[in-house]
Amino acid sequence: MTSASATAARDQSLPPLAAKMARMAHHFLSGLSARCLLFLCVLCALCVSLGDAACAEVDSDTEAVAGQDFKLGCISCKMRGEVEASATADWFFKARGETEFAHIYSYDGELSTIINERFEGRVNWTGSRKTTDLQDASIYLLNVTFNDSGVYQCFFTRTLNYDYYEYETTASKYVHLTVVPKATRGTASIVSEIMMYVSIIGLQLWLLVEMIYCYRKIAAAGDEALRASAAEYLAIASESKDNCAGVQVAE
Repeated sequence: MTSASATAARDQSLPPLAAKMARMAHHFLSGLSARCLLFLCVLCALCVSLGDAACAEVDSDTEAVAGQDFKLGCISCKMRGEVEASATADWFFKARGETEFAHIYSYDGELSTIINERFEGRVNWTGSRKTTDLQDASIYLLNVTFNDSGVYQCFFTRTLNYDYYEYETTASKYVHLTVVPKATRGTASIVSEIMMYVSIIGLQLWLLVEMIYCYRKIAAAGDEALRASAAEYLAIASESKDNCAGVQVAE
């Protein structure tokens, strides 16, 4: 059985109004190309991504300028987003030439504590706020000096709260920080930034072109569906009129 015959058989099993609506929907959808459907899928994906901000683990910068502030980035995403959790974050530092890490900072979602006196008044929390479910443990290191060069360790302690038990996990991130006299930018960084902007502009232009194309396609399909519906309505009305005339003649 062909697709057309199957559609006709299905329409005969439906009430007249439902069959009419089904034929209109089938005619409208058949007028849409795969290109338009792909465009609609892209729009839906963008809406979902914008509406539900997802966690992304981004590496920290590793080059700071002496005398300026610097953000030590540290993100550890929770693998089970639907599970309630609580976490604490601790920062450790190992200067160049040293063999052990020193505990310098701690944050539990409510209270922050600078533990090492060499960082007293020089660390600000810039991670997750107003929650104990920490996923971003980034901090600002103020007034960076050359003595701040070294390895920084960010340590997460996370407790997942299930219905009948708790499960504790840990995660560590490392930042190898180098302090320089003035800011420098490599060629790769400049090229990657240019390519990023080119990609964004190209994507926006493509979305605009596809939006115009699909709008015209949908409008044309809608007009054609309306014309087909009007012709079908006139045919039904004419058939009803003929039936009424036949009944009167019979009487």
